[in-house]
Amino acid sequence: MLDTALRNADIVTAADRIRAQIGIRDGRIVTIAEDVGPAREEIDATGLLALPGGIDAHVHLAQHQGGGVVMADGFESGTRSAAAGGTTTVMPFALQQKGQSLREAVSAYHAEAEGKCHVDTSFHLIITDPTPQVLGQELPALVKAGYTSFKVFMTYDDMVLNDAQLLDVFDVARREKALVMVHAEGYDAIRYMARRLEEAGKTAPYYHAASRPQSTEREATHRAISHAELTDVPICIVHVSGREPMEQIQWAKRRGMNVWAETCPQYIALTAEDLKGLNMDFEGAKYVCSPPPRDADSQRAIWEGLRDGTFDIFSSDHCPFRFDDPEGKDVPGARTSFRWVPNGIPIPGIETRLPLLFSEGVSKGRISLERFVALTATNPAKLFGLYPRKGTIAVGADADITLWDLSREVTLSQQILHHDCDYTPYEGLAVKGWPVRTLLRGQTICLDGTITGSPGTGRYLDRATSQAFPAA
Repeated sequence: MLDTALRNADIVTAADRIRAQIGIRDGRIVTIAEDVGPAREEIDATGLLALPGGIDAHVHLAQHQGGGVVMADGFESGTRSAAAGGTTTVMPFALQQKGQSLREAVSAYHAEAEGKCHVDTSFHLIITDPTPQVLGQELPALVKAGYTSFKVFMTYDDMVLNDAQLLDVFDVARREKALVMVHAEGYDAIRYMARRLEEAGKTAPYYHAASRPQSTEREATHRAISHAELTDVPICIVHVSGREPMEQIQWAKRRGMNVWAETCPQYIALTAEDLKGLNMDFEGAKYVCSPPPRDADSQRAIWEGLRDGTFDIFSSDHCPFRFDDPEGKDVPGARTSFRWVPNGIPIPGIETRLPLLFSEGVSKGRISLERFVALTATNPAKLFGLYPRKGTIAVGADADITLWDLSREVTLSQQILHHDCDYTPYEGLAVKGWPVRTLLRGQTICLDGTITGSPGTGRYLDRATSQAFPAA
């Protein structure tokens, strides 16, 4: 007998829509048919859409910050929020601090996550100190152990890699078949702009965006693509914010280069005007993130890219800091200059990533349901070595399924969200289309906004080689 039968489901994948029943046993989908037979648990999905559980491939949880700053969400609250928002797998980053062994960073991050996760997880690495030991021994061994992607930064004082280091890291990635995620912003250009603005007395949070214009992102994106071409390695440019970096990615894709791209909710839902706050005051710090939100033309460009295939994945880049907190946005010094405000916003975040894209994209006719599934589940699974176990509704896949009420309207507010932040910049924003039930491996972990699963339900996932690498 089946453990669970999902009846009367309108199933949507990245390729198909069908009306069928889904039979689940031992956490896997074992049959999809007109009638799957008896089951111990019956779930009636009449009037609902059954979509693959979301995969959020870019989140920051319990990540060391330094400087007295503490991230608002750890693994328990972050994965709780994921479950409530229809996401069943999250991919945070094990951050190597300067001077730290990469293995030590990974072990410590696993210890931080142990027993706390409501949904499945798999870690990317962050390489900040590419020593001969790291590049020659630790990184190759970790890739072979299933950590098949890592991130590098082209900016931030404590994370930036110079061009020689980037090339060395890219070369190891090519040899070991690891996908490189690139934060593409020009470090020296940003420092130059920040210094000029501060000297002119322009220090409010709004000027964070002015210090990081699109030209810094465009230049760094082009440079990263050039390095990838030279070393013949696939890369994914993350959190692309507007037309200018997009054009660099489109240029590369037209030439058949192995370049992938990600964008995020903040670039369809915010603009730099939000950083002005109430009157160029500290309220604007709520919207400080990097790259910053741009303008209305950038939003139009992002939608074009979501439709035409420029963007392969849609992630949250959830990076939460409390606002009214000296260990968060209001860290000492933050009110003296935008340069000291922690970079990151909780909303759009793990919980609202899918509803925002559904409402603004599917409900408003900008993208199809199939495209929604591809961007938020199937493509991330393929890109990061989880497919076909994750990212689709198919026989043999994990029974990670989210049921959606496409007509439900919900007003976002701090009261209904499950994160550990103290604010949402989207208080009062109405969205149409809402995940009403989230199943992880066939177990209901959230029902109508109530968490029904327990911390520790989520498992850690080892991963295969990214499908960005050509098959042998």
